[in-house]
Amino acid sequence: MQRRGGIVTGAKIALSFGRPATLIGGAIAFLAVLLADQASKWWVLEVFKLPLKGSVDVMPGLSFTMVWNHAVTFGMLGGVGAYGPLLFCTLALAAVLALLWQTLRTTRLVVAIASAAIAGGAVGNVIDRIRFGAVVDFIHAHAFGWSWYVFNIADSAIVCGVIAWAIDSIWSDRRKATAPREH
Repeated sequence: MQRRGGIVTGAKIALSFGRPATLIGGAIAFLAVLLADQASKWWVLEVFKLPLKGSVDVMPGLSFTMVWNHAVTFGMLGGVGAYGPLLFCTLALAAVLALLWQTLRTTRLVVAIASAAIAGGAVGNVIDRIRFGAVVDFIHAHAFGWSWYVFNIADSAIVCGVIAWAIDSIWSDRRKATAPREH
């Protein structure tokens, strides 16, 4: 039997888990995103009472605008009917399991944090679907006649996680391409 990168090849197969730093970073990212998302939604609904106000300017270019999103991130796939929430929750939870598995296995800190942040955002939105039948969206960026979708902290974590993961993957591929090869 030979050992390669934490995996034993041959008759026995061992699972390889990431370094302690990636596991801790992933756990912190997951919990931070989930807690920040749920706390912000609680504040917007229960303290600020945004559903009664509709939309409130926070500063030039930024408003809190109440939207109950029955679709997925940024309103995509909104016309799937009555089974939409069940479908979205099922798909999101399957993706969360895959992302958390990736978080456990990776040795790259950025990938661990990004995948866990995406998973935390997905879980935050699933909680909303279960509690309210829709996702609480309230952050509205706009300027000079331009308006972005209304979103939440979970959506932001998902998008930022995907971007960070993509950038890290590109840099990792470039590092591998320029690294001296062993013969």
